[in-house]
Amino acid sequence: MNNPTNESLRNVAIVGPYGSGKTTLLESVLWVSGSISRKGNIKDSNTVSDSSPEAKARKMSLEVSVAGIDYENLRLNFLDCPGSIEFVQEAYGALMGAGTAVIVCEADVSRVLTLAPLFKFLDDWAIPHLVFINKMDRAKQPFGEVLQALKSVSSRPLIPQQYPIYKGEELQGYIDLITEQAYQYHSGSAADPIALPAELAGAEHQARQEMLEALADFDDRLLEELLEEVEPPQAEIEADFKQELGADLIVPVVLGVAEQDFGVRPLLDVLIKEAPDPSVTAARRGLSTDGSGPVIAQVLKTYFTPQGRLSLARIWQGTLREADTLNGQRLGGIYRLFGSQQTSAQTATVGEIVGLARLENVNTGATLSTAEVKPLPFVEPLSPVYGLAIAPEQRKDEVKLSTALGKLVEEDPSLTWEQNTETQEVILWGQGEIHLKVALERLERQYKLPMVSSQPQVPYKETIRKDTQVHGRYKHQTGGHGAFGDVYLTIKPLERGSGFSFTETIVGGVVPKQYIPGVEMGVREYLAKGPLGYPVVDIAVTLTDGSYHNVDSSEQAFKQAARLAMTEGMPQCQPVLLEPILQVEVVAPADFTARVLQLVSGHRGQILGYEARSDWKSWDQVAAHLPQAEIQNFIIELRSLTVGVGTFTWQFDHLQEVPDKLAPKLLE
Repeated sequence: MNNPTNESLRNVAIVGPYGSGKTTLLESVLWVSGSISRKGNIKDSNTVSDSSPEAKARKMSLEVSVAGIDYENLRLNFLDCPGSIEFVQEAYGALMGAGTAVIVCEADVSRVLTLAPLFKFLDDWAIPHLVFINKMDRAKQPFGEVLQALKSVSSRPLIPQQYPIYKGEELQGYIDLITEQAYQYHSGSAADPIALPAELAGAEHQARQEMLEALADFDDRLLEELLEEVEPPQAEIEADFKQELGADLIVPVVLGVAEQDFGVRPLLDVLIKEAPDPSVTAARRGLSTDGSGPVIAQVLKTYFTPQGRLSLARIWQGTLREADTLNGQRLGGIYRLFGSQQTSAQTATVGEIVGLARLENVNTGATLSTAEVKPLPFVEPLSPVYGLAIAPEQRKDEVKLSTALGKLVEEDPSLTWEQNTETQEVILWGQGEIHLKVALERLERQYKLPMVSSQPQVPYKETIRKDTQVHGRYKHQTGGHGAFGDVYLTIKPLERGSGFSFTETIVGGVVPKQYIPGVEMGVREYLAKGPLGYPVVDIAVTLTDGSYHNVDSSEQAFKQAARLAMTEGMPQCQPVLLEPILQVEVVAPADFTARVLQLVSGHRGQILGYEARSDWKSWDQVAAHLPQAEIQNFIIELRSLTVGVGTFTWQFDHLQEVPDKLAPKLLE
């Protein structure tokens, strides 16, 4: 299908937690649709979604992979999204261009909570979505319990369209609740229709009635039919599912076993019949759906390939042609994608998701157009929660590092980097340990930059507890003019956060005014490294007295005299070590709040309070002060305590004295 129409297109993102079977589901979809002749598997790292060496090594998806297929007179663009929480930015970016999301989850109540952030994101952006309960052959709980748990993390009503058939603990097939037809699964082929098992007649009838009643909440005609005990036509039920799903009012639920192709054909049927076409999503964004207006596209993901930059983009409005100019740049090519394969195309119609070649300085999330248009909304980059200090193995590579890091951030906006002015380290920030390891591997593979890494240094400071008066004299005699500077300084502590203050109370010209800047310069230079070895803050120094020589005095001599005075006086002021304290906001399900409070306290944190998280059902938000020295592995422990869903944001708040029992160990 070279030029699909709006009505014949479906853009489907496959999302879900790590290990739920998303890539296996896509591989099965490609196989049953005839798009591939042989199924790959995660174990052998030979699926269509397996692309980078880093992904193959970890046997997991690390970035969005696209596979466009033609099936039943439709073009379906599938976006296989990473499931690891550390790569969720990839999934969020892809979802911004999807018309429908298929949430893949396991039939395991204990893992349902991991879906809560995903459901919330889809609801906030009004992205239609349905659930595919995978691995039903290994269900940990009855179907009803799994369904009830799923309902607890969704603000939209979940409406199952299928009911499982078990023989003992063995999954046999399913019942289509719309048609009331039962089917028996067969590995490698389509399910066969069978008679509805008599022992499931009651349960099936109740499940179907609940399905119809849930749909009737959005359809007055269906409600009347139910009240009058009139059997609604199949076409009417399917039309209701299509309309309410497209409006993101309901969440249909289907089931299966992707590894054995069970339920995959019915899932494709649901997508064909019920998933909204691109015009529905475009209309919700306020864009033209009749072909009028300039071409508008949006970059969902940026790749740097051996051939150059490739921007994965959704065409929101108009028809893009190979000769077009977007944002002042001429296209380097249009490509339809199938995993790592690229097929050149002359045009891309509204609704398509394609690769656009060599659009320089166009970042992920950018709105592209043939005219001046208002930028489309896009998901914000996630806040960093884990950092590493990095440096090239060879110093000669330092000049190449900033360019390479810039490209990494363009590919993955949830990465950031900084040149820390206090510790003089380059710090790479991201979403976790694996996230940064993958980034470092890419620096070596793509940009030939092998790196060394370590935990970032904590930018400690020091201050003083008491004041003192001190005399500093610098006298140096040579064959010619000598050098002479003589100062009396008063050193006092200031309130926390005051910084540094220099004043003078000289009377009678005992220190000429032209030499006073030299005194301040000498003090400031000393404060860069105090008696404990760290920059000094929150201190006031006053020049009170001194003397000079008509010939030998100079600004430089008074600078040296001030340094001598500070070197002698500061150890007398009870210097004390200060550590940076961060303002931290931790969010997690309310069931884990007690654990979060213990975690914060265990990291020397001060809990400021907690409350229900706004617009998040059964989630709490904990406010705390946490020493920066305790933040490095905080996200790892937090995720471990909260089935992977807890997270936090942070910002510098203030400096605070290091506890007396810890200071000696740090100073060693």
